Amino acid sequence: MTEVLTSAQMRAIEKAAIDSGAVTGLDLMERAGEGVIRAILAEWPELAMGAPRAVVLCGPGNNGGDGFVVARLLHGRGWAVRVLAMAPPEALPPDAAHNARRWQALGPVEPLTEANLRQGPPNDLYVDAIFGTGLSRPPVGDCLDVLTHIGGRNGDAGYYTPRLVAVDAPSVLCLDSGRSLHPGWDCPRARLTVTFDSPKAGHLLAQGPALCGKLAVVDIGIGPWRAGSPPDQSDGRPRGPRPRATLGRVEPSLAPFPRTPGAFVPGMLGKAGWDEADRTHKFTFGHAIVLGGPAGRGGAARLAARGALRMGAGLVTIASPPAAMAENAARLDAIMLREMADGAALASLLEDRRITALCLGPGLGTDAHVGGILAAALRAPVPARRGLVLDADALTLLAQHPDLFAALHRACVLTPHGGEFARLFPDLAERLNAPATQGPAYSKVDATREAAARAGCTVLFKGPDTVIATPDGRAAIHAAAYDRAAPWLATAGSGDVLAGFITGLLARGLDPFDAACTAAWLHADCARSFGPGLIAEDLPEELPRVFRALGL
Repeated sequence: MTEVLTSAQMRAIEKAAIDSGAVTGLDLMERAGEGVIRAILAEWPELAMGAPRAVVLCGPGNNGGDGFVVARLLHGRGWAVRVLAMAPPEALPPDAAHNARRWQALGPVEPLTEANLRQGPPNDLYVDAIFGTGLSRPPVGDCLDVLTHIGGRNGDAGYYTPRLVAVDAPSVLCLDSGRSLHPGWDCPRARLTVTFDSPKAGHLLAQGPALCGKLAVVDIGIGPWRAGSPPDQSDGRPRGPRPRATLGRVEPSLAPFPRTPGAFVPGMLGKAGWDEADRTHKFTFGHAIVLGGPAGRGGAARLAARGALRMGAGLVTIASPPAAMAENAARLDAIMLREMADGAALASLLEDRRITALCLGPGLGTDAHVGGILAAALRAPVPARRGLVLDADALTLLAQHPDLFAALHRACVLTPHGGEFARLFPDLAERLNAPATQGPAYSKVDATREAAARAGCTVLFKGPDTVIATPDGRAAIHAAAYDRAAPWLATAGSGDVLAGFITGLLARGLDPFDAACTAAWLHADCARSFGPGLIAEDLPEELPRVFRALGL
């Protein structure tokens, strides 16, 4: 998992590195500028030839200092460079002022105004080094005019700008939330964003990927100090010890993919120990139950069950009302069937200690008797409480019945999309959907963490910027963006398959957080592997190809 930082954590890491005496602020600024140049030439190698023209926009802080370094280095490569700055060198922080003066030995510093930006011949490159991680309020005045001009307000920039490079972030983007602090459509959209050491949450959340374009992460040599970064207090409220503040970016991490019975209930096969033959028994890899809905509504449960089976659960059973048995039997072979009419029948089924995961919700319905089924699942004896995925209709029931919500436990995984999240946590959704007027803005990570703490279980908040969080504040982001983009994943039934993927991993023994993270990654990877034209049925069938690519 790649660590994802908040703006406050990044500043603290840089300060720790400087305070150690190993580097200076000027060293880091020079490395940042060099990294930006390398990223530009890697993205557009044709710019290494001739004498391109560039405009560098410098802000009033250290992001502006990075911009002055970029301008100087481009000039040294023979570029024709203009610098437009919000503040004179004497008004800048010391390191930024030093680099501004070094630039002044090469060329003038012009005021950052739209009129100055529009002067001269067309430019090959625009560099936005105005705010970066330091944005805390919407840009105004001349700065806003410059940004919205680049964003296309006058019809001759924005999407028509050949190359816009943002240093750390486009200067309307809150890097803690991924939300634009400028509400208009004319936000500048970078073709390339260059950030340092680690991605920031805002690069992955909400509007971040759309505004950042392509993301390049540059090493500036401060990794050794990252482990000591303080808890995230970006919203003004302490979050406890570091594990509560840690963010990760979901990546393929299948080394602990369970292939041994160690994660399962000892003696579940009636033995005190295990021999090698047991390791290839189907129950070694878990037994997953998917609750099916009434006749005519069984497709969602079948998708989830297929996902769990392809994920490697040793046995998958759909438990459905008697009237749905014939329909399911006509559509299924490898997946087992079991009649399950009510909560009492489910409670009896869950006495089987070999059951290691349960999925409720896809196509289940919200009738009164379904509430009894959900209650039986939540209140099952501890030995049967191996892992419980609650999706779709189960989430609607939780929102309607506080007593069921109160019965949630740490083995549960909730998988809401935006609408379901709003029904379950209306106050959090209201904060998340309110206009962002200052930074750090309330983020999807904040909302998911608070939801997980309130529910007492793992929450996977779906979307292009899926966030997974635990009650103690551990969180991860899976952004289907940049090199992981898969817009064709937005298809009916894909969420049911994701629920099945999580269920299969729970059945195999992963804990709820790891199961949710791994399933989210594999879900997107299956979509990317299949490509455009994807429908939900294709996702489980693509898993073998993905597993082979991963060497499993």
